[in-house]
Amino acid sequence: MKWLAKRVFAGLAALLVVAVGAGALLGMQFSGKPASWAGSTGHNAAWLGGAWVNGERDRADFAELLPRLKKGGFTELYVHVGAIGPEGGVDVEDLGAAKAFLGWVERERPEVRVLGWLSHRASGSSLVEDRFDKAARKRVAAASGEVVDAGFDGVHYAVSPVTSGDPSLPDLLERTRAEVGKDRLISVDAQPLELLVGMRLPVFLVNQEELYWSKGYVQRIAEEADSIVVRGHDTGMPMTSLYGGFLVRQTKLLLDAVPQDVSVRVGAPSFQHARWGEESATETVETAAEAVRIGLTEHGKRRDDFGMALYVLDEADNTDWAAYSRGWMRPGG
Repeated sequence: MKWLAKRVFAGLAALLVVAVGAGALLGMQFSGKPASWAGSTGHNAAWLGGAWVNGERDRADFAELLPRLKKGGFTELYVHVGAIGPEGGVDVEDLGAAKAFLGWVERERPEVRVLGWLSHRASGSSLVEDRFDKAARKRVAAASGEVVDAGFDGVHYAVSPVTSGDPSLPDLLERTRAEVGKDRLISVDAQPLELLVGMRLPVFLVNQEELYWSKGYVQRIAEEADSIVVRGHDTGMPMTSLYGGFLVRQTKLLLDAVPQDVSVRVGAPSFQHARWGEESATETVETAAEAVRIGLTEHGKRRDDFGMALYVLDEADNTDWAAYSRGWMRPGG
């Protein structure tokens, strides 16, 4: 039994080293002054709830949302249209009701592309078994075609967790491209990149769930997608400095990993209800905006098709909106 105890303690020691090393790295990352140029280039995005396409929201509600659509520099909106079941069945909203919302956006903000947001949340890993089998992938891809046929400019997939190397997600994206055509956008809600090379495995062993993607896997996904998005919430970071450092690190890693012809968005949590995720006092729009600006500055190269994404816009209160406007749209202004 001594050998077993030694292995257990060695494993725990290795995890501790990784945790301490990553924590120290993140704490140091969230420091310094962002460059004056590090801010919005008018290529931002936002998530919206399904109430906009199922008939619950009306023209008056859109009139209230419109000032933010005009001032937020948004080029994409991800509107929730349905949840993907474990077998690939999609519980899609009544897309016929989406016509009004799509028309309002087209008239008022014709430059904004509206994507149908399809979500799936599972438990456990997809290491041994693909997240979606072949039949499920066919059904999901077919549903994406229905979304585009209803007038949307593309689809935004939010599928998690997905283990790095899982071939089912790239295959789903290939099938989706065949369904929606080359002129429609495919956006992928990616898991954060591993903070240190080799960190992904010990974190996986502790959580029994994939929290991070490798650089190689996000690059594989980027081969099939037009846009890569990391939400910026549910990070598990217990301190503001660690959360800020986490997003600084994510910004730099994404800019290094994702090809120039694929857009990058980093999210900021602006939701008020638990149905959108676990609430955290350390995860704020203000910290996210500052962290992304520091990450851009340290990366050192301006990239026009890079932006932030508010999660979710229709729940952002005045404090969140002011932090986004002041910290990202008009930094220093």
